[in-house]
Amino acid sequence: EPSLYTVKAIIILDNDGERLFAKYYDDTYPSVKEQRAFEKNIFSKTHRSDSEIALLDGLTVVYKSSIDLYCCVIGSATQNELMLTAVLNCLFDSLSQMLR
Repeated sequence: EPSLYTVKAIIILDNDGERLFAKYYDDTYPSVKEQRAFEKNIFSKTHRSDSEIALLDGLTVVYKSSIDLYCCVIGSATQNELMLTAVLNCLFDSLSQMLR
């Protein structure tokens, strides 16, 4: 079903896969324990990969890594990856400007 809520979560992980920031916008993972397990799954599947898009647990994950940061934007499996990538690029560029 079409929705204006394109982003389900924004997650920033360190280079060990530990949460630095996470904001979930729906109840896909209601408890902190489920959220942390999902974040570990994302990190284990993406930290050695060169691609920028992954499909995990029925969700589309777009991510970008810097030297020691992993930024992830999560949407539904039917979500347009270009929209999620635009959100990710905006977030990543903003963080890069602030942390120079």
